Amino acid sequence: MSNGEMFQNNHDEIDFEFLGNIRGKDWRIQTNVYGNGSTSIGREERYGLWFDPAEDFHQYSILWTDSKIIFYVDNVPIREVKRTESMGGDFPSKPMTMYATIWDASDWATNGGKYRVNYKYAPYVAEFSDLILHGCAVDPIEHVAKCESAQGSEKVPSGVTPVQITKMRNFRLKHMAYSYCYDTVRYKVPPPECVINHQEAERLRKFDPVTFGNGQRHRGKRHHHSSKGSQEEITASSF
Repeated sequence: MSNGEMFQNNHDEIDFEFLGNIRGKDWRIQTNVYGNGSTSIGREERYGLWFDPAEDFHQYSILWTDSKIIFYVDNVPIREVKRTESMGGDFPSKPMTMYATIWDASDWATNGGKYRVNYKYAPYVAEFSDLILHGCAVDPIEHVAKCESAQGSEKVPSGVTPVQITKMRNFRLKHMAYSYCYDTVRYKVPPPECVINHQEAERLRKFDPVTFGNGQRHRGKRHHHSSKGSQEEITASSF
C-alpha cells in the first residue's frame, strides 16, 4: 500500500514483498514500513516460508489501524509494528492505495544484486484471488472517510490474541532471517522504536555475524526505498 502519487515527498508505504527463490533455495518474504517519507530508515524484516507460494494460493493479510500494523500469512501473525511516540511521523497515517506489482530489483533483491533478472524467462505472471477489504475508504478529493457498517467492521481483528502471540513468536524464532533492528552494519544505534529481544539478537548474530555484530565488515548491501521486485526475487504486494 502506498500514497506516493499523492504525497511525493512525504509518502507512506506498507509493503508485503515476495523475494523469490534463487534457484535451488527456499522462497523468502519481506515486510517493510515507511511513514511520512522516511525512506532513509528501512524497516525491513525477512523470513523464510514453509511452502512454495508458486504452487498454490495462500492468504496474505495486513491489519492497519491508527496504533498498529500486523502482517499475517495464512492467518498466522508474523510481525506487529506498534505506533510509538519515538516513531513520530514515521508511522503510516495518510490514506493509501493498494498496488500489486512485479518489477526488476536486480540491484538489491537477490543477495545485494548478485543474481540479476534473466528476461529470456519472461513474461512473468502473478495471480491473485479472493481479494477482501474491510475498513474505511477515503474520498481522494474531499479526504472524507466512508466506513463500513458495524457488521462488516466486526470481522476486522483489533489485535493479536494470546494464542496468536505464541504462534507469532514461534514463527519468528524459526523463520525470521533478517530484522533492521539488529543490523549493526546499517545502524550503529538501532532506530528508536526498536525493542531488542536478546533471543532474537543472538540467533540472528549466529545466522549472519557480519550484519548482526561480531563479524568482520565488508562492502555493505544496497537497500531499496520502495516495494518492488525482480524475476529471480519477485516482489508482489498482495492482500
